Amino acid sequence: MEFITSLIDIVLHIDKYLDMLVQTYGVWAYLIIFLIIFCETGLVVTPFLPGDSLLFVIGALGATGAMNIKFAFILLLIAAIAGNTQNYFIGRFFGQKAFHWKDNRLFKKKYLIQTHGFYEKHGGKTIFISRFLPIIRTFAPFVGGISNMRLWKFMLYNICGALAWISLFVMGGYYFGNIPTVEQNFSLIIFAIIFITVLPSVIFALRQKFSS
Repeated sequence: MEFITSLIDIVLHIDKYLDMLVQTYGVWAYLIIFLIIFCETGLVVTPFLPGDSLLFVIGALGATGAMNIKFAFILLLIAAIAGNTQNYFIGRFFGQKAFHWKDNRLFKKKYLIQTHGFYEKHGGKTIFISRFLPIIRTFAPFVGGISNMRLWKFMLYNICGALAWISLFVMGGYYFGNIPTVEQNFSLIIFAIIFITVLPSVIFALRQKFSS
């Protein structure tokens, strides 16, 4: 419970934590954000890491000069592409065995099943669309690997999706993150971002539940 409370606090106040990291660790803060985005997209056991909200805050800090926005953008893009690629190969390695794994604190089979259903419905577009769907975006490349999706096709959707995702949230933070109204209600804005991005996943899960 304490872990969940701490995680919620970090997500809702990511602006303060990230600003503190930049001031305290300087260039090493870039390594931290790289690892967060890489792990959120590259490991099926870390879908809980802040993605959208972190990108928005990085854009906002970049607008103030606290972070090098160009360097951060390129770094985040590499992290997102590399994370998905790693996840894809993990999926190819484990294959159908993943559907027989037991639930634990880090892995929930229902998320894998939901993503597989989404993948079956939307095909290769899932890799692109899932970038904007928390939890599903963590499992989509993994399922792509399980389904033996062609590597060239996967990389095409992977790169385009990463570019669109990073651009939307980083540039959104860059242009709107420092508007006085946004600054004064930053926690509410971050919560709204989380709610809006999670909503499609919730709707999909509910449809799956009531249609079964």
